[in-house]
Amino acid sequence: MNSCRSILQVYNILLEKSAECDLKKLPKADFERLITHIRALANNPHPPNSRKIVGSENDWRIRVGDFIYEIAARERLIKIMRIRHRREAYRQN
Repeated sequence: MNSCRSILQVYNILLEKSAECDLKKLPKADFERLITHIRALANNPHPPNSRKIVGSENDWRIRVGDFIYEIAARERLIKIMRIRHRREAYRQN
């Protein structure tokens, strides 16, 4: 009898206050879509559309539709730092 063992590495997700504020400002449809993607990060912190942020050791950028969010993944913790529309994400302050 063969036994199949599945190892699932689950990450905790932490929303920074700034990301929480960004989420609250979104229309309901966008909010729900992003929450679905954020929850999925617990099982896969680096989905196929994720990109490493140049010059940073642990930060990644993920695009969902017209929105971008940045994560820091280490020690089984994913920290969502910001959630921005693409047109705002690349502006210099």
